[in-house]
Amino acid sequence: MIIFPFADYLSLFERLGSGATKGSFTIGRFENGELFASVLTPVRMEHCVLLGSIAPPDERLLSFALLAHTLKKEGCHKVTALLPYLAYSRQDKDKQGESLATACVGSFLMASGIDEVFTIDVHSKRDQELFPIPLASTFPAEIFAKAIKDFHLTDATAVAPDNGAIPRCQAVNEALGRPTADVPSFEKQRDETGIKHVALFGRVQRRALIIDDMLDTGATLISACEKLLEAGTREIFIMVTHGLFTGTGWKKLWSLNVERIFCTGTIPASKDAVEESRITVLPIFEVLREQLSRLQKIAVTRQ
Repeated sequence: MIIFPFADYLSLFERLGSGATKGSFTIGRFENGELFASVLTPVRMEHCVLLGSIAPPDERLLSFALLAHTLKKEGCHKVTALLPYLAYSRQDKDKQGESLATACVGSFLMASGIDEVFTIDVHSKRDQELFPIPLASTFPAEIFAKAIKDFHLTDATAVAPDNGAIPRCQAVNEALGRPTADVPSFEKQRDETGIKHVALFGRVQRRALIIDDMLDTGATLISACEKLLEAGTREIFIMVTHGLFTGTGWKKLWSLNVERIFCTGTIPASKDAVEESRITVLPIFEVLREQLSRLQKIAVTRQ
Protein backbone atom coordinates (compact mmCIF):
# COMPACT_ATOMS: atom_id res chain seq x y z
CA MET A 1 0.00 0.00 0.00
CA ILE A 2 1.21 3.49 -0.92
CA ILE A 3 -0.16 6.60 0.83
CA PHE A 4 -0.09 9.97 -0.90
CA PRO A 5 -0.57 12.66 1.79
CA PHE A 6 -1.43 16.19 0.75
CA ALA A 7 0.62 18.97 2.33
CA ASP A 8 -1.90 19.87 5.05
CA TYR A 9 -1.94 16.24 6.21
CA LEU A 10 1.76 15.44 5.87
CA SER A 11 2.47 15.77 9.60
CA LEU A 12 -0.55 13.58 10.33
CA PHE A 13 0.79 10.88 7.99
CA GLU A 14 4.21 11.01 9.64
CA ARG A 15 2.63 10.34 13.04
CA LEU A 16 0.43 7.48 11.85
CA GLY A 17 3.18 4.87 11.78
CA SER A 18 1.04 2.72 9.48
CA GLY A 19 3.92 0.86 7.84
CA ALA A 20 2.75 1.95 4.40
CA THR A 21 5.04 3.57 1.84
CA LYS A 22 4.78 7.32 1.31
CA GLY A 23 4.16 8.25 -2.29
CA SER A 24 5.47 11.44 -3.89
CA PHE A 25 3.58 13.74 -6.23
CA THR A 26 3.29 17.35 -7.24
CA ILE A 27 0.34 19.58 -8.02
CA GLY A 28 1.09 22.60 -10.16
CA ARG A 29 -0.36 25.08 -12.60
CA PHE A 30 0.45 25.83 -16.18
CA GLU A 31 0.92 29.45 -17.15
CA ASN A 32 -2.69 29.59 -18.35
CA GLY A 33 -3.89 28.70 -14.82
CA GLU A 34 -4.84 25.07 -15.45
CA LEU A 35 -3.97 22.57 -12.70
CA PHE A 36 -1.95 19.43 -13.34
CA ALA A 37 -0.81 16.46 -11.25
CA SER A 38 2.46 14.50 -11.54
CA VAL A 39 3.08 11.15 -9.83
CA LEU A 40 6.74 10.58 -8.88
CA THR A 41 6.37 7.10 -7.36
CA PRO A 42 5.83 3.91 -9.41
CA VAL A 43 2.31 2.68 -8.71
CA ARG A 44 1.63 -0.11 -11.21
CA MET A 45 -0.58 -2.80 -9.60
CA GLU A 46 -0.42 -0.99 -6.24
CA HIS A 47 -3.22 -0.05 -3.85
CA CYS A 48 -2.92 3.70 -3.33
CA VAL A 49 -4.49 5.79 -0.57
CA LEU A 50 -4.97 9.54 -0.91
CA LEU A 51 -4.95 11.36 2.44
CA GLY A 52 -6.20 14.90 2.23
CA SER A 53 -9.17 17.22 1.93
CA ILE A 54 -11.68 18.23 -0.72
CA ALA A 55 -12.99 21.16 1.32
CA PRO A 56 -12.93 24.67 -0.19
CA PRO A 57 -11.07 26.26 -1.82
CA ASP A 58 -12.31 24.14 -4.72
CA GLU A 59 -8.74 23.76 -5.98
CA ARG A 60 -8.41 20.97 -3.39
CA LEU A 61 -11.24 18.94 -4.91
CA LEU A 62 -9.85 19.23 -8.44
CA SER A 63 -6.30 18.48 -7.26
CA PHE A 64 -7.53 15.38 -5.44
CA ALA A 65 -9.41 14.19 -8.51
CA LEU A 66 -6.50 14.86 -10.89
CA LEU A 67 -4.11 12.87 -8.70
CA ALA A 68 -6.54 9.93 -8.46
CA HIS A 69 -7.01 9.93 -12.23
CA THR A 70 -3.25 10.06 -12.79
CA LEU A 71 -2.68 7.11 -10.43
CA LYS A 72 -5.17 4.99 -12.37
CA LYS A 73 -3.60 6.09 -15.65
CA GLU A 74 -0.22 4.92 -14.34
CA GLY A 75 -1.54 1.43 -13.60
CA CYS A 76 -2.65 1.63 -9.97
CA HIS A 77 -5.22 -1.13 -9.46
CA LYS A 78 -7.15 0.56 -6.63
CA VAL A 79 -7.46 4.07 -5.21
CA THR A 80 -8.90 4.72 -1.76
CA ALA A 81 -9.71 8.25 -0.64
CA LEU A 82 -9.02 8.82 3.06
CA LEU A 83 -10.90 12.05 3.78
CA PRO A 84 -11.04 12.70 7.56
CA TYR A 85 -13.61 15.42 6.85
CA LEU A 86 -15.97 14.84 3.93
CA ALA A 87 -16.81 18.26 2.50
CA TYR A 88 -20.13 18.80 0.68
CA SER A 89 -21.78 16.15 2.87
CA ARG A 90 -24.38 18.62 4.21
CA GLN A 91 -25.72 19.28 0.70
CA ASP A 92 -27.62 15.99 0.82
CA LYS A 93 -31.22 17.24 0.53
CA ASP A 94 -33.03 17.14 -2.80
CA LYS A 95 -34.54 20.63 -2.94
CA GLN A 96 -36.36 21.93 -5.98
CA GLY A 97 -34.04 24.04 -8.13
CA GLU A 98 -30.95 23.51 -5.96
CA SER A 99 -27.84 21.44 -6.55
CA LEU A 100 -27.46 18.08 -4.81
CA ALA A 101 -23.73 18.56 -4.27
CA THR A 102 -23.17 15.42 -2.20
CA ALA A 103 -24.26 13.22 -5.11
CA CYS A 104 -22.35 15.36 -7.61
CA VAL A 105 -19.09 15.17 -5.65
CA GLY A 106 -19.51 11.42 -5.18
CA SER A 107 -19.95 10.93 -8.93
CA PHE A 108 -16.97 13.21 -9.62
CA LEU A 109 -14.72 11.19 -7.33
CA MET A 110 -15.87 7.94 -8.94
CA ALA A 111 -15.25 9.33 -12.43
CA SER A 112 -11.74 10.34 -11.30
CA GLY A 113 -10.87 6.71 -10.55
CA ILE A 114 -11.52 6.57 -6.81
CA ASP A 115 -12.92 3.19 -5.79
CA GLU A 116 -13.94 3.87 -2.19
CA VAL A 117 -13.97 6.60 0.43
CA PHE A 118 -13.18 6.37 4.13
CA THR A 119 -14.10 9.27 6.38
CA ILE A 120 -14.72 10.20 10.01
CA ASP A 121 -18.25 11.00 11.17
CA VAL A 122 -20.07 11.56 7.90
CA HIS A 123 -22.94 14.01 8.22
CA SER A 124 -25.80 11.56 7.61
CA LYS A 125 -26.73 8.12 6.27
CA ARG A 126 -28.19 9.97 3.30
CA ASP A 127 -24.64 10.74 2.15
CA GLN A 128 -23.88 7.03 1.86
CA GLU A 129 -27.06 6.53 -0.16
CA LEU A 130 -26.12 9.32 -2.57
CA PHE A 131 -22.51 8.20 -3.14
CA PRO A 132 -22.13 5.88 -6.16
CA ILE A 133 -19.02 4.29 -4.57
CA PRO A 134 -18.62 2.73 -1.10
CA LEU A 135 -18.48 5.37 1.62
CA ALA A 136 -17.41 4.11 5.06
CA SER A 137 -17.56 6.31 8.15
CA THR A 138 -16.20 5.92 11.67
CA PHE A 139 -17.40 7.89 14.68
CA PRO A 140 -14.65 8.75 17.23
CA ALA A 141 -16.66 7.77 20.33
CA GLU A 142 -13.63 6.41 22.19
CA ILE A 143 -11.67 9.62 21.58
CA PHE A 144 -14.55 11.69 22.94
CA ALA A 145 -14.99 9.39 25.94
CA LYS A 146 -11.31 9.66 26.84
CA ALA A 147 -11.47 13.47 26.69
CA ILE A 148 -14.56 13.48 28.89
CA LYS A 149 -12.70 11.42 31.50
CA ASP A 150 -9.48 13.43 31.21
CA PHE A 151 -11.33 16.73 31.72
CA HIS A 152 -13.54 15.34 34.52
CA LEU A 153 -16.80 15.86 32.64
CA THR A 154 -18.43 12.50 33.39
CA ASP A 155 -21.19 14.27 35.33
CA ALA A 156 -22.18 16.40 32.31
CA THR A 157 -25.36 15.41 30.47
CA ALA A 158 -24.74 14.46 26.82
CA VAL A 159 -27.19 16.54 24.75
CA ALA A 160 -28.08 16.15 21.06
CA PRO A 161 -28.76 19.44 19.22
CA ASP A 162 -31.07 17.54 16.84
CA ASN A 163 -32.34 14.03 16.17
CA GLY A 164 -29.41 13.26 13.89
CA ALA A 165 -26.98 13.73 16.79
CA ILE A 166 -28.76 11.31 19.14
CA PRO A 167 -26.77 8.26 17.89
CA ARG A 168 -23.55 10.21 18.48
CA CYS A 169 -24.52 10.89 22.08
CA GLN A 170 -25.53 7.28 22.55
CA ALA A 171 -22.19 6.06 21.19
CA VAL A 172 -20.27 8.31 23.57
CA ASN A 173 -22.43 7.24 26.52
CA GLU A 174 -21.81 3.60 25.62
CA ALA A 175 -18.05 4.21 25.45
CA LEU A 176 -18.29 5.72 28.93
CA GLY A 177 -20.32 2.80 30.25
CA ARG A 178 -23.36 5.02 30.80
CA PRO A 179 -27.01 4.31 29.84
CA THR A 180 -27.63 5.04 26.17
CA ALA A 181 -31.39 5.61 26.33
CA ASP A 182 -33.22 8.88 26.89
CA VAL A 183 -30.66 11.29 25.40
CA PRO A 184 -31.96 14.87 25.77
CA SER A 185 -32.48 16.40 22.33
CA PHE A 186 -33.90 19.47 20.63
CA GLU A 187 -36.56 20.06 18.04
CA LYS A 188 -35.35 22.45 15.36
CA GLN A 189 -37.19 24.74 12.99
CA ARG A 190 -35.81 26.64 10.04
CA ASP A 191 -37.05 30.08 9.02
CA GLU A 192 -35.72 32.95 6.89
CA THR A 193 -33.19 33.84 9.59
CA GLY A 194 -31.79 30.32 9.99
CA ILE A 195 -32.21 27.36 12.36
CA LYS A 196 -33.78 27.82 15.78
CA HIS A 197 -34.36 25.36 18.61
CA VAL A 198 -37.96 25.47 19.80
CA ALA A 199 -38.24 22.60 22.28
CA LEU A 200 -36.04 20.48 24.53
CA PHE A 201 -37.02 16.87 25.14
CA GLY A 202 -35.52 15.26 28.22
CA ARG A 203 -33.90 16.48 31.40
CA VAL A 204 -30.56 18.25 31.62
CA GLN A 205 -28.36 18.84 34.65
CA ARG A 206 -26.32 21.83 35.75
CA ARG A 207 -23.53 20.78 33.35
CA ALA A 208 -24.29 19.85 29.75
CA LEU A 209 -22.15 18.50 26.93
CA ILE A 210 -23.45 19.14 23.40
CA ILE A 211 -22.22 16.49 20.96
CA ASP A 212 -22.48 17.04 17.19
CA ASP A 213 -20.65 16.36 13.96
CA MET A 214 -19.35 19.88 13.32
CA LEU A 215 -19.03 23.49 14.33
CA ASP A 216 -19.13 25.70 11.25
CA THR A 217 -20.48 29.21 11.78
CA GLY A 218 -21.83 28.18 15.18
CA ALA A 219 -25.40 29.42 14.58
CA THR A 220 -27.06 26.09 15.42
CA LEU A 221 -24.98 25.59 18.55
CA ILE A 222 -25.64 29.15 19.72
CA SER A 223 -29.38 28.50 19.50
CA ALA A 224 -28.98 25.22 21.43
CA CYS A 225 -26.94 26.91 24.17
CA GLU A 226 -29.56 29.61 24.60
CA LYS A 227 -32.23 26.96 25.15
CA LEU A 228 -30.02 25.05 27.59
CA LEU A 229 -29.56 28.17 29.69
CA GLU A 230 -33.34 28.63 29.74
CA ALA A 231 -33.64 25.02 30.96
CA GLY A 232 -31.34 25.68 33.91
CA THR A 233 -27.96 24.52 32.65
CA ARG A 234 -25.12 26.65 33.96
CA GLU A 235 -21.97 25.13 32.42
CA ILE A 236 -21.87 24.07 28.78
CA PHE A 237 -19.21 22.12 26.92
CA ILE A 238 -19.25 21.45 23.17
CA MET A 239 -17.75 18.39 21.52
CA VAL A 240 -17.70 18.17 17.72
CA THR A 241 -15.83 15.97 15.29
CA HIS A 242 -15.10 18.67 12.72
CA GLY A 243 -14.08 22.14 13.84
CA LEU A 244 -14.44 24.48 10.86
CA PHE A 245 -14.78 27.70 12.90
CA THR A 246 -16.01 29.72 9.92
CA GLY A 247 -16.14 33.47 10.39
CA THR A 248 -16.40 34.99 13.88
CA GLY A 249 -20.06 34.48 14.80
CA TRP A 250 -19.31 31.24 16.67
CA LYS A 251 -17.35 33.26 19.26
CA LYS A 252 -20.68 34.28 20.78
CA LEU A 253 -20.64 30.81 22.37
CA TRP A 254 -18.20 32.08 24.98
CA SER A 255 -20.85 34.52 26.23
CA LEU A 256 -23.37 31.67 26.63
CA ASN A 257 -21.57 29.87 29.46
CA VAL A 258 -19.58 27.65 27.10
CA GLU A 259 -16.51 26.64 29.09
CA ARG A 260 -14.63 24.64 26.46
CA ILE A 261 -14.96 23.44 22.86
CA PHE A 262 -13.50 20.09 21.80
CA CYS A 263 -12.92 19.11 18.18
CA THR A 264 -10.82 16.45 16.51
CA GLY A 265 -7.96 16.97 14.08
CA THR A 266 -9.88 16.00 10.95
CA ILE A 267 -9.23 19.48 9.56
CA PRO A 268 -5.91 21.33 9.95
CA ALA A 269 -6.45 23.64 12.92
CA SER A 270 -7.40 27.21 12.11
CA LYS A 271 -5.57 30.17 13.63
CA ASP A 272 -8.51 30.75 15.99
CA ALA A 273 -8.37 27.15 17.21
CA VAL A 274 -4.61 27.27 17.76
CA GLU A 275 -4.63 30.56 19.62
CA GLU A 276 -7.75 30.00 21.74
CA SER A 277 -6.88 28.19 24.98
CA ARG A 278 -10.50 27.12 25.47
CA ILE A 279 -10.44 25.03 22.28
CA THR A 280 -8.97 21.55 22.60
CA VAL A 281 -8.05 19.64 19.43
CA LEU A 282 -8.17 15.88 19.96
CA PRO A 283 -5.80 13.71 17.86
CA ILE A 284 -7.29 11.20 15.41
CA PHE A 285 -4.22 9.00 14.87
CA GLU A 286 -5.83 5.88 16.33
CA VAL A 287 -8.96 6.18 14.19
CA LEU A 288 -6.91 6.53 10.99
CA ARG A 289 -4.58 3.70 12.03
CA GLU A 290 -7.57 1.41 12.43
CA GLN A 291 -8.92 2.36 9.01
CA LEU A 292 -5.54 1.80 7.34
CA SER A 293 -5.04 -1.49 9.19
CA ARG A 294 -8.43 -2.64 7.96
CA LEU A 295 -7.52 -1.72 4.40
CA GLN A 296 -4.21 -3.57 4.60
CA LYS A 297 -5.90 -6.70 5.96
CA ILE A 298 -8.45 -6.62 3.16
CA ALA A 299 -5.64 -6.27 0.59
CA VAL A 300 -3.76 -9.28 2.06
CA THR A 301 -6.94 -11.39 2.14
CA ARG A 302 -7.71 -10.65 -1.51
CA GLN A 303 -4.17 -11.56 -2.55
